[in-house]
Amino acid sequence: MKRQKTLIQYFQWYLPEDAAHWRRAAADAEHLSALGYTGVWLPPAYKGAGGMADVGYGVYDLYDLGEFDQKGSVPTKYGTKEEYITAIRALQKAGLEVFSDMVLNHRMGADCRERVMAEQCLATDREQSAGVEKRITAWTKFTFPGRAGRYSGFQWNHTHFNGVDWDDGEKESQIWLLNGKEWEDEVDQENGNFDYLMGANLDMGNLAVIEELDRWGLWYLETTGVDGFRLDAVKHIRFTFFTHWLEELRQKTGKELWSVGEYWQADILALTNFLDRSGNIMCLFDVPLHFKFVEASSSFGGFDMRTLFQGTLVDARPQRAVTFVDNHDTQPGQALQSWIQEWFKPLAYALILLRQDGTPCVFYGDQYGIPHDGIQPVRGLEFLLRARQERAWGEQTDYFDHPNVVGWVRSGDEEHPDSGLAVLLSDGDGGEKNMCMGVQFAECTFVDLLGNQEGEVTLDKSGCGVFRCGGGSVSVWVPKEAM
Repeated sequence: MKRQKTLIQYFQWYLPEDAAHWRRAAADAEHLSALGYTGVWLPPAYKGAGGMADVGYGVYDLYDLGEFDQKGSVPTKYGTKEEYITAIRALQKAGLEVFSDMVLNHRMGADCRERVMAEQCLATDREQSAGVEKRITAWTKFTFPGRAGRYSGFQWNHTHFNGVDWDDGEKESQIWLLNGKEWEDEVDQENGNFDYLMGANLDMGNLAVIEELDRWGLWYLETTGVDGFRLDAVKHIRFTFFTHWLEELRQKTGKELWSVGEYWQADILALTNFLDRSGNIMCLFDVPLHFKFVEASSSFGGFDMRTLFQGTLVDARPQRAVTFVDNHDTQPGQALQSWIQEWFKPLAYALILLRQDGTPCVFYGDQYGIPHDGIQPVRGLEFLLRARQERAWGEQTDYFDHPNVVGWVRSGDEEHPDSGLAVLLSDGDGGEKNMCMGVQFAECTFVDLLGNQEGEVTLDKSGCGVFRCGGGSVSVWVPKEAM
């Protein structure tokens, strides 16, 4: 029977540094499939500058998947190369697609320093010079002595980068544009130009860089067999780079390579511009919707729920939107902290899991909790996941006609005989709303799958009824006979 695409981000920032996460993923494969997931986004698998302490975004060696003694360990934070591939195979055997986290914007933890001429740029406007040009000592030479040329003899040096943020000679942190280099034009315009993010920034105008990333991408796919990618920091990389890179890999492998990019920007026009400029080569995370959830969860009834989807990617480009509630960057203590408050989490997950548009992605910390911060799993999440696969089918009718109490119905379809549901939620006081399921549900009795509302709702002969929800709560009404 057809399943709806449902992803889980299978990590959070504070996982233990025990090199055991790949084994956890393999052991969890059947359970994840049973919950209703169809795809798993795994964390970066290659060696970072922090070795076993690196979450994976301080990229050191893309070819070291936990195989070589580099940066203080053989395994990464998550395990060894062999364990990684075993986990991928276990997940795929359970019917799950596997999406690998790609970080191609920068390198960190260089093996040697180089003396290079560079110009200091203003941090708030990288297109403006700070008036300082000098020879700096930059960590830009990557020789990977622990790998000793296996898989690739390519070594990185200052000619492969266009910017750094550290002069090791003066022990000074500034943004430096290397001599003879330019920032990419086709990037987000925050801070004047947001090509530079951190570390040694790859020069995507350098043909040798592009050729090496092409070679590595093909090697990675042949080595791991993953089904696609989560692409990090795409707003900091030439917009058309992934147009080339993904098409190249798709042509050479014959695989779909479904991919989603992280473009961290609340302005919907920035996201649609990227999609248009890149030829709709990938999906994007719906960051504007996340910030709508943040606002609603912190307004305690003051947010107008009728406007929830206005200015979001799932509204503007539903086929390209990956909806989410929180992730490893938004969790407490992280760089983009914007954590959705606990009371609103079940509402937010109902809004991304039980509607027809967008591809939802559930956060590991919401599924399993975050012990580091005493955060518990989201209440009712497993019921919502089950409802997505079993009930959330058919035509959708919205009832977003009240500033607090909003809802929708899914009319079900023939392929899923027990499908159909009515969802009502409120960010303020509890309420009720007359909603119509359709004549196929005439005189049918409904109950709240989540157990948040007692009693039953019996529809009239036209398939309409008055559904209820509590204050700051969500109720998912389904046919009683199908329970």
